[in-house]
Amino acid sequence: MPSLQATLRHKTILDIIQTQGNARVGDLADELGVSAVTIRADLDYLEGQHLLSRTRGGAVPTRPRRFELPVEIASQDNPDSKRRIGATAAKLVRDGETVIIDVGSTLMEVAQALPRSLTDVVVVTNGLKVALSLENHPGVTVVVTGGTLRPTQHSLVAPYGQLMLKHVNADIAFIGSSGVDPVKGFTNTNLAEAEVKHTMIEAAGRVIFCCDSTKLMRVATAHICPIDRPDLLITDQAAPPEALRAIRRAGLDIQVI
Repeated sequence: MPSLQATLRHKTILDIIQTQGNARVGDLADELGVSAVTIRADLDYLEGQHLLSRTRGGAVPTRPRRFELPVEIASQDNPDSKRRIGATAAKLVRDGETVIIDVGSTLMEVAQALPRSLTDVVVVTNGLKVALSLENHPGVTVVVTGGTLRPTQHSLVAPYGQLMLKHVNADIAFIGSSGVDPVKGFTNTNLAEAEVKHTMIEAAGRVIFCCDSTKLMRVATAHICPIDRPDLLITDQAAPPEALRAIRRAGLDIQVI
């Protein structure tokens, strides 16, 4: 797994290539203040993750940005907003509750913000990073769903990713999505994860989506649920007012932090 410094550099490289349509090794080295050898290693790694394609002396995008990024890179987008969303969501958890926490960079912030004073809480998750972040929490028992590993998100999906969830009665579920649209509802870039999210929603008494403002008024490939199905959406103050109005008119309660 790349270091934090390398991950930040990878995100910058992807941003440059997506904006410019291509980039050369020498230009990237000058821009980032590292050697050409380091840039070539970065490009080789990112090509291995199917995030760009190498060319002679540089790289080009492989696909539109609407597709998901690895969670380590996604976590560097709007980190302060995601941290505030996570802290706000975590305050809703009470002693003795069973809580579902989905995968994703914002949901990681929910897990990490759970108060250490909580007792007798069960967290059910299909996210390996979420599970590991809670292994030393004194008041939390972690249950991992099982299933087939998706390396990009460190998530567990079908086959067998939903069987255990169908036997869970959770008090609250914290879910993430790639898109939030008043007409198309909540959507996700990956079909397998969308299926798991749908099962999580059905297993919970209260459903809260945690999405930063960049997800609003976007539509991804896989449908998760209608816009008025969750009980609450928590998002950040950068959300466009017209987007908030449209989503609220469609029947969803929103908390802006």
